[in-house]
Parts: sequence; structure tokens; C-alpha cells
Amino acid sequence: MPAKENGNQVMDADEIRRAVTRIAHEIIEKNKGAENLAVIGIQSRGVPLAKRLVDLIEQIEGASVPIGSLNVALYRDDYATRLAPTTVGKTEISFDVTDKSIVLVDEVLFTGRTIRSALDAIMDMGRPAEIQLAVLVDRGHRELPIRADYVGKNLPTSRREHVHVHLKETDEEDKVVIRKEPEGSTK
Repeated sequence: MPAKENGNQVMDADEIRRAVTRIAHEIIEKNKGAENLAVIGIQSRGVPLAKRLVDLIEQIEGASVPIGSLNVALYRDDYATRLAPTTVGKTEISFDVTDKSIVLVDEVLFTGRTIRSALDAIMDMGRPAEIQLAVLVDRGHRELPIRADYVGKNLPTSRREHVHVHLKETDEEDKVVIRKEPEGSTK
């Protein structure tokens, strides 16, 4: 049974499905098909979103698209100061990123620091032709000059609010919830 989530639901399963479908079409349009395209999901919830995008792109284009999974924990600028240890899996990218058009996928774009970490990790593997960014939710509050090429939903938030993306693959249901943290919260 899915965990109860206090807060305001801002996307349901149908809205997530439509957003992911739209992003898949936008990726195909911008890249003029799926040739030389590869998709990398940032762990943990960027991975199932990446798989959904690849499935849709392959259905539409009738071509195979390489997919990978990226753990950015060791590339984070706050790695030494994080309170909780990271419990995500290892990076699994079985293709050469060199000269590929990479679509990097994450569930929420916030400060941009996770994306910066992902860019560093990918560049350590080779030199892609380009890297594009797809996110389900862009909540603002950037600390770095990073923007998404593909956005499912722009969701203005306050710093005291937290966006929680639930996906069937990890949380038994699809929804996006925004929750305000209580005063004095350490989150």
C-alpha cells in the first residue's frame, strides 16, 4: 500500500503520463528522430522516467535508444557534509557517450547542483556531442546557471516547500505532491 503523503497533490497519474509523452515527442522533434540519441536517468527517480521516455521514443521512432543509469553521489559538492548516506545503486552506462546526443533525465530540478554533478560524471566518461536536460518538475530556486530543455510542469515553490515525486516503479503510484515543511524543520 502506498505511503500516506500529507500535502497538496499537484499532478496525478494521467498528468504525469501526458507530460512524459509530450517530452518524448519534444525530444524526437528537437533531435530530428532518435539517431545518435542516448538517455541517462539520474538515480533514483530519474531512472524510471528515463525508461518511460525511451519506451515511448522507441515506439514512435521504431529505433533502439541506449539507456543508462547514473549515480551522482560522489560528484556532489555536499558529499562530505550530507547527513544521510546515499543508498542508490551504481552507475550503469553500457555505451560510449562520446559524440552522442545525451538526454539527462531527473524528476525535479531545484538548485541545479544535482545536474551539475551529473554533467561532471558524464564528462568523465567521454565527450558527448551535446547534453540536453529533461525534468518532470521544475520548481525554481536555481543556484547555478542550469535550465531544462524539456519540462513536464513548472511548479513555483517557496524554499520551505518540498516537491515529492511518486512513481509506480518506486512508490506504487504516480503522483506529485508539494508539502510545506514546519517552522524549524532541518530539511
